Amino acid sequence: MTEIKFAWAALGGDPALLSRVSVVERAGALPARLPVARLARACVGVCALAAAELGALRAGLGRVPAAEVDDGAVAAAFHSERLLRVDGRAPVAFAPLSRFWRTADGWVRTHANYPHHRARLLRALDLPEDVTAARAGERIAERSALEVEDTVHRAGGLAVALRTPREWAAHGQAAEVAARPLVERERPAPSPARVPPPLDPAAARLLPAAGLRVLDLTRVLAGPVATRTLALLGADVLRLDPPRSPELPDQHADTGFGKRSAILDLTTGRAALEELLAAADVVVTGYRPGALDRFGLSPEALAERHPGLVVAQVSAWGAYGPWGGRRGFDSLVQAATGIAVTEGSAERPGALPAQALDHGTGYLLAAAVLRAVTEQSYDGGGRLIRLALARTAHWLTDGMPPARSAGGGPSYEGPDAWLAETGSRLGRLRHALPPVSFAGGPAGWARPPAPWGSDPARWE
Repeated sequence: MTEIKFAWAALGGDPALLSRVSVVERAGALPARLPVARLARACVGVCALAAAELGALRAGLGRVPAAEVDDGAVAAAFHSERLLRVDGRAPVAFAPLSRFWRTADGWVRTHANYPHHRARLLRALDLPEDVTAARAGERIAERSALEVEDTVHRAGGLAVALRTPREWAAHGQAAEVAARPLVERERPAPSPARVPPPLDPAAARLLPAAGLRVLDLTRVLAGPVATRTLALLGADVLRLDPPRSPELPDQHADTGFGKRSAILDLTTGRAALEELLAAADVVVTGYRPGALDRFGLSPEALAERHPGLVVAQVSAWGAYGPWGGRRGFDSLVQAATGIAVTEGSAERPGALPAQALDHGTGYLLAAAVLRAVTEQSYDGGGRLIRLALARTAHWLTDGMPPARSAGGGPSYEGPDAWLAETGSRLGRLRHALPPVSFAGGPAGWARPPAPWGSDPARWE
């Protein structure tokens, strides 16, 4: 419970409520050299407690419902993008050019799942569109890891040199990350509260986020996991994407449960965007820090134009320091922060058993939003929330004692007990069940994922 206590304090939660959380530990869930299972358990546990707390408040209950976090459900959920099946087909995982590569002096990790990132990587390396992985490897092997990192970054692509924990600790971004709290929480200037409407007690306990309108401007995993969780809890989540940048189909299917999906060109659709913002309770952004600023979507600009909003931002490296404006993904953060060396070695880098930085940060982000809404009911005002994968990584590597085996409990026998099948317009989906569990809470999402961009860009 030490990690749950730490995360709950980072969210500003009442320590007296920690007694409402129970844990089912399972040996063998998310095995790793680092304490990944404990991080995952804590992130999901505080999310369940924050949901139960908000539900009790809105239902007028005298006591917060009991929350339970089961390592088996958590392990399955943290593999959700890998466990997904669409009409029996396994998902497409990493693209051929998204991997570790040998360099002249070590290793570099690239990410090229999206077409535009692949194009920028090839341009940086002066390689043709139809290049083979073998030829790309030959080109990368001619250069140092830092040279590849810098060259690809300047071209707008994604690559980081493999670093040891000691090398990362000496990096300027590491010091900036370590100086921040796990969950950055700010309150802008006092403003009227946007307290969600009262609910029937039974409905509030089942769906504590019902009536909340959440504008989802996120991509990849951490942000979409957070908004998928808010949708589970009853929020009306509308995801917006630019028309010329479709989400990867399998990723969309995995993280689209409970949401609606719309497209909107923010360059030409500013009036429509402002209408959505005016009626929103929560805005979640997951793009590179600064990428949305020209549309008036920086956290500060949103707080100024729409007092009372809860604005939540998630990024790879944080919105500060020498890497504050860089793009990043879970796999790149693992490589840069020394995790890949710890889980493997400097000669053969490894990886965490799941994209735990993405998933863990996603559940923390959802918990922070829920806690912000709870706090608003007491003192009103908007909230600014910031999380970063690199800060979650720092908690994993430097904020917890070494991993230990679960003792005296059941073993993790695989994910089957936490999988379900659901029909959808995307096909028959096999998917992981939500790990957020509290007495009287939802067991699954009210709607399956819709085809990408198939919904109107307006609130229901």
